[in-house]
Amino acid sequence: MKVSSIVFATASLLLVEATPAVLKREQIVCPGQVTVSETFIGADSNVKLAQVYCPENTPLEPALSARQDNGTTPLDVCGATCDTNCFTPSGGGPNPNDCSVIADAMRFYSQNVNDTFLIGTGTNNTVVLTYSTCETFYVNQDPVEQSYCYSDWATIVDYIAPNCQSTQNAHGGNCIAADQQWFIQVQTN
Repeated sequence: MKVSSIVFATASLLLVEATPAVLKREQIVCPGQVTVSETFIGADSNVKLAQVYCPENTPLEPALSARQDNGTTPLDVCGATCDTNCFTPSGGGPNPNDCSVIADAMRFYSQNVNDTFLIGTGTNNTVVLTYSTCETFYVNQDPVEQSYCYSDWATIVDYIAPNCQSTQNAHGGNCIAADQQWFIQVQTN
């Protein structure tokens, strides 16, 4: 009787520890998030790339007009600098090795498919990449369509993931453009 109780208790413990991995919910970037498109990228096609729409994050001033060309040409922000911030207090960010998988997938995609991507206007358009414990997303806060480079994004992920961890009293972070028209965030999935 004692042996079967121990076996049952051990099996229950294993089931409880295994359940979160099986029932893990998809990370929500914004309230009311709607997935517009989804695919998998990387040499092993194991990194999820999704474009999401955030209907509750509509621009504060919808009357803003597009710059110079009425939005017909995307604003190229490849190579633009951004300022890195770590989220405090400590709590541990995503596993930097998982974030490296995302960065490598972006580099693979940039070399084999296309280095740039387009993202629509306003904060209701977001590009999200996820792998295991790591999630990163790009948000366009500009009233015009933007194009950005996966290779630049990969470099930012490689910097934030290991430098915004509990050892730095952080739990992930972001990089915000100098003009605050876009940002990239790295966090736990």
